[in-house]
Amino acid sequence: MLEIKNLSAGYGKVQVLHGVSISVPKGKVVTLIGSNGAGKTTTMRAVSGMIAPTAGEISLNGKRIEGLESFEIARRGLAHSPEGRRVFATMTVTDNLRLGAFPRYTGSRPKGDVEADLARAMDLFPRLKERREQLAGTLSGGEQQMLAMARATMLQPDVMLLDEPSMGLAPILVAEVFRIIERLKEQGVTMLLVEQFAAAALGVADYGYVLENGRISLHGPADKLRNDPAVKAAYLGGGGH
Repeated sequence: MLEIKNLSAGYGKVQVLHGVSISVPKGKVVTLIGSNGAGKTTTMRAVSGMIAPTAGEISLNGKRIEGLESFEIARRGLAHSPEGRRVFATMTVTDNLRLGAFPRYTGSRPKGDVEADLARAMDLFPRLKERREQLAGTLSGGEQQMLAMARATMLQPDVMLLDEPSMGLAPILVAEVFRIIERLKEQGVTMLLVEQFAAAALGVADYGYVLENGRISLHGPADKLRNDPAVKAAYLGGGGH
């Protein structure tokens, strides 16, 4: 479904990723964990076309996507819920969601029933339903996070990238975000999840990769990683930070 092979990327002369390889099979949730500065967000940005890789291959459904523009990658079926939410502040919740379906209106993705999917997104995120006519900029941080996730589902993506969905949220909202990830998983949505709360991420994922200094240091089934002494010591103590 999504294959990343020997990916290198960075910013200007600063190389952040050094030969990263990750496989995200269809219908599975794969998580990428690591400390701050390990290169998790850089990986997501390189996959979704926000930055251009300097080396390596990225394939979506067997077709190479590295080097394409973000909008072209979205048309191919990859949705990105970025770190820091990035909602359209001066548009309503409903219009933000419709924008997520934009490639379906233009014919570059199968259209399907956008209205039914809009209703489904509102059911999945009840807080958004209550605030559907509100401007996105007036929502709380947690609500904006849910909007960013819901907007990504509106593409009806083949693969969804979730970058730090729980960042800056109160514990009750973190639990809500993971409940929604669990529901998306039940619906068969393929996801690559980057998350500070390693314990929660490994709890919802099928498979995990540990990123250290821009390199994959360890990978395996999520339950195995959760019980790995080195992973426990580095990432699962003190709330998973």
